Amino acid sequence: MPRLNLGQWVDSAVDWLTKNLAWLFDFISTVVGGMQEGIYAVLGAPQPLLMAGILAVIAFWLRGLTAGVLSFVGFALIDSIELWDDAMSTLSLVLVATIITMVIAIPLGIWAARSDRVSAVTRPVMDFMQTMPAMVYLIPGILFFGVGAVPGIIATIIFSLPPGVRMTELGIRQVDAELVEAAEAFGTKPGDILKRIQLPLALPTIMAGINQKIMLCLSMVVIAGMVGAGGLGGAVYRAIGNVDIGLGFEAGISIVILAMYLDRMTSSLGTAVSPLGRRALAKARAMAGVKVWSYRPQPVVAVAGIVLLALVAGSMSMFGGKKADTASDPSQIGNGKKISMGYIPWDEGIASTFLWKEILEQRGFEVDAKQYEAGALYTGQSTGQIDLNTDAWLPTTHAQYWSKYKDKLEDMGAWFSPTSLELTVPAYLKDVNTLDDLKGKADRFGGKIVGIEPSAGEMGLLKDKVLPAYGLDKEYKLVEGSTPGMLAELKRAYAKQEPIVVPLWSPHWAYNDFKLKKLKDTKGAWGKGDGVHTLARKGFSADNPEVGKWIKDFKLDEKQLTSLEAQIQKSGKGKEQDAVRTWLKANPGLVDKLAPVAKTAKAADGKDERERAVEMGWFPWEEDIAATYLWKNVLEQRGYKINLKQFEVGPMYAGLAAGDVDVQLDGWLPFTQKNYWDKYKDKLTDVGSWYGPTSVEIAVPSYVKDVKSLEDLKGKGEQFKGKIIGIEPGAAAMKNVKDNVLPGYGLDKEYKLVEGSTPAMLTELKRAYAKKEPVAVLLWTPHWAYNQYQMTKLKDSKKTFGEGDRLHIIGNKDFGKNYPQLTKWFKDFKLDEKQLGSLENEIQKRGTGHEPEAVEAWMKENPGIADKMAPAAG
Repeated sequence: MPRLNLGQWVDSAVDWLTKNLAWLFDFISTVVGGMQEGIYAVLGAPQPLLMAGILAVIAFWLRGLTAGVLSFVGFALIDSIELWDDAMSTLSLVLVATIITMVIAIPLGIWAARSDRVSAVTRPVMDFMQTMPAMVYLIPGILFFGVGAVPGIIATIIFSLPPGVRMTELGIRQVDAELVEAAEAFGTKPGDILKRIQLPLALPTIMAGINQKIMLCLSMVVIAGMVGAGGLGGAVYRAIGNVDIGLGFEAGISIVILAMYLDRMTSSLGTAVSPLGRRALAKARAMAGVKVWSYRPQPVVAVAGIVLLALVAGSMSMFGGKKADTASDPSQIGNGKKISMGYIPWDEGIASTFLWKEILEQRGFEVDAKQYEAGALYTGQSTGQIDLNTDAWLPTTHAQYWSKYKDKLEDMGAWFSPTSLELTVPAYLKDVNTLDDLKGKADRFGGKIVGIEPSAGEMGLLKDKVLPAYGLDKEYKLVEGSTPGMLAELKRAYAKQEPIVVPLWSPHWAYNDFKLKKLKDTKGAWGKGDGVHTLARKGFSADNPEVGKWIKDFKLDEKQLTSLEAQIQKSGKGKEQDAVRTWLKANPGLVDKLAPVAKTAKAADGKDERERAVEMGWFPWEEDIAATYLWKNVLEQRGYKINLKQFEVGPMYAGLAAGDVDVQLDGWLPFTQKNYWDKYKDKLTDVGSWYGPTSVEIAVPSYVKDVKSLEDLKGKGEQFKGKIIGIEPGAAAMKNVKDNVLPGYGLDKEYKLVEGSTPAMLTELKRAYAKKEPVAVLLWTPHWAYNQYQMTKLKDSKKTFGEGDRLHIIGNKDFGKNYPQLTKWFKDFKLDEKQLGSLENEIQKRGTGHEPEAVEAWMKENPGIADKMAPAAG
């Protein structure tokens, strides 16, 4: 029978959905992710024991004193084993999945109960959803929503939806038909029958369905942990991958506590909200009498207790001690910026990941490192959710992932090479030295090769190429597992001197701990050795140029790597970063070598130059406003204090010469501001030029068809009402127009140069342009007005405006001595016309008084600009 390409059809369908409905998946991801983060923020905000108290009060109200005390003890235990944050993350995931499931399941169950046709359609769909292995839902989930909590929540919703639908349908169908008929006989509307009869009577069954849903959600947390959902599932997944029995038990008991709490609370809540349940409970209480351990407070008392504890938690957050303000440290270039790292649980990957986690955190970044399967890791990087992966074996081992995702990744280079992949046996197996020697010896090895993660590239090579090349694929079974599982089996067999064959790679600490033999590959089936590369998501280097440079320059030799791996092994599971810190102490200076940063800049007096506030002057001209507020933002990130002062041109240069102003960014030289430069140049510093060439001109709207040059203005004074709209009277351009340009073309008797301000000139231009009136204005290039309006620059055939200027940064005489680091940054500063124009437009769009917000928005659109302007290692 010909093969049905069902899987290929599903792949095609998923690809189509991914390309054409990306907007929908992004929306769902935003909503679901936002819900989860919001609930987690609420659950994680109070101190753990306070939150435990709130949850205990709820248990006290619903089930009695004993339940309240046991709940508090259980949650206190979770806090004591340092899994509180993971538990609250899991609880938030479960609550989001439960809420969304209820919103879908209850209406669908009601519809199915009231329509046999709908019931017939939904039944096989629910069967499919519940019997399909839950892990299968994660595959399209990762492609649609990336890695993280969202695909885990979506998979949980799909898996846990059927009980809610079925129990709702069952509950309504079990309502006595005679009650419904009686209500109909009295003329009750169908909606009222549903609300007043069917739903109240079906409520115990519906609540039982909700209870089942919550239990199924909790059963999914480990699976969700495989795709980076975190929480207790992530802890269990790490424990499985590392064969860490202690962590597995701690995470497992925490899940049990959560499950028992949610089970008891939902069952009690079902009783409390059901009329039948309340009557049964009241009857039981009356018969049993009041006992201390079964006492339940009135709802108002419970709510008061919860509110009181919430207020205490809120006041602790509000009035708790603030973090002490610390002096800005130039090494802290991250400023809390988040970087996500993913790793496969291979020793060199764990070592390099936690090494860079520690280094980046020392440099002020907030780093999140999570363990993934190889496929999920590469998919997460391709969707931009994971920034860095330091353990890509290329070009051979991870070739399948690289060929699939390379267009969405950046190869930052190899930090260790060459490597090798091999099958390895203990040295006490004297007669097994090559892969050929394994032939015919399967019985000695139990017919198996103890492998690692099934998604590992080495496993694919072993299965598809190496074993068939030596005729071992029929004789040996390749056992899939995990790297820690393989190492545990190797350790067990080695201790008993039993035969065992395992896939290993070099470098690996196992070669130091055990006497092992690499089996020779006489046929070259393994291929050439890989390099261990760091891969980044597309655009990472542009967003983080300094980190990108560090990663590209990163190298470790075999001695360094194996010693770091050995330290991690010695410290034990869960203490990887502590091991890295110990190792770094034994390798002093390595952090500064791998992630070099600027030393504290010293002024001529030996003090940190940032201790002296920078007095920065500016003109109300668009390019100066843009550059000044841009540098203010960047320098404040670098720990400088910036005081801005607005000036006319003359007072600005006088202030610079007197030392009252440190620097200004809009020196039009060598022509426009030549007279000021000539007067004060002995008391000034020309730091450098950051933009050019510029031009100053008189411009008219393009609808004034008969005026193309300054000569064309002659005789048209009445058309322009005898005036040219100017800017600030102190501007050098105004003086040039008055003294040279107008007389040069014989316009000084016909036109009056109107003094005012740049904003006033632009307002008049806007007014005249809207009415299509002739207007002549003094403008310059670059200026956003040329993008906003269709303007004609009047040709200056006599060159009265002079040649084009460049925009210079002018400092006072002592600027270089007082601010050596700032001087270096200013000298290297450049903006192109596109950058400057877009920044001016953003500022213009947001309006006067909102320049800082405009600069912040523009910098987000130009990631990495701060590091380029003021590199921390510069």
